[in-house]
Amino acid sequence: MMKPEDYMQQAYRCILQNDFEQAIRWFESAILAYPEHAELHYRCSITHARSLHLGPALEHARKAAELSGGTEEYVLHLQTLEAKQLSTQAKVLLEQAGSGTHERYVSAAALLKEAVKLDPLSVEAHVMLALAYSDLNEFNRAIKAVRDAISLDPQNAQLHQMYQQIKQRKNSIQ
Repeated sequence: MMKPEDYMQQAYRCILQNDFEQAIRWFESAILAYPEHAELHYRCSITHARSLHLGPALEHARKAAELSGGTEEYVLHLQTLEAKQLSTQAKVLLEQAGSGTHERYVSAAALLKEAVKLDPLSVEAHVMLALAYSDLNEFNRAIKAVRDAISLDPQNAQLHQMYQQIKQRKNSIQ
């Protein structure tokens, strides 16, 4: 019988060849053999996340955090994935137009506030939060959110442009 390390070695061999689907199969096989092995769940989650499989990535990240008793690295990974999920849900709300738009922006802002709390380094979450606040005419909050994004990515000219646009909107409405 293979040891967990043997499975991981096979999975990493696949990753080095950019065969992430095969790597996931190795991790899944390892988890079937060793369902209580937190590191296998964690590594499988990372590989799913790289392959943009958010559902399975979250599932394995939760299991890793649970089995490990809250190992910091596993918990941080889980929070990052949960923030990504909240940002994705908010993006859907922000992209829907029509009736009930105000309520959708309020809901999106709430999701994004939680996403930023879970993953304060997510530029995307800060930017979407700034957009949601701007659309709600909550300009001071929008400006703070875009400033937070700029502090994470100071060379991004689009963020500086967005900051100026929000300030202009604020001044034109007041």
